[in-house]
Amino acid sequence: MSRRGARRNAFYLLFQMDFSEAEEFEQVKELFFAEKEEPVEEEDKEFILSEVEGVHAHMAEIDEMITASANGWDPARMNKVDLAILRLAVYELKYDKDVPTGVAINEAVELAKRFGGETSGSFVNGILGKIANSESEEKSE
Repeated sequence: MSRRGARRNAFYLLFQMDFSEAEEFEQVKELFFAEKEEPVEEEDKEFILSEVEGVHAHMAEIDEMITASANGWDPARMNKVDLAILRLAVYELKYDKDVPTGVAINEAVELAKRFGGETSGSFVNGILGKIANSESEEKSE
């Protein structure tokens, strides 16, 4: 599976988890991989779980960054697809140093165009652009 495919699966899993209670996350993860038509290679499974668990470990900070960059949009009011994509991308921007900024943003925009609404691509791009710019300003200070 390509990195893009693994990232898409991480998005799928994050999206599914948004409809579950925190106590059910382990079961949701197990079911996610058990229901796959084709088995997932161990390396891909590790990447997917690393991304998903990283998002959950930093969820409060990630949601704060999204809220601060979304001009008053509360994550609870956002489209669930857009929110899952944003959370994954913000995690990659801020916490996964193996993913370049441009790759994280581009992959998120592509996911938003494919799975989101008509304006999801530009919405996701705008928020991630603000977050990426604020990060580069922090580094230059």
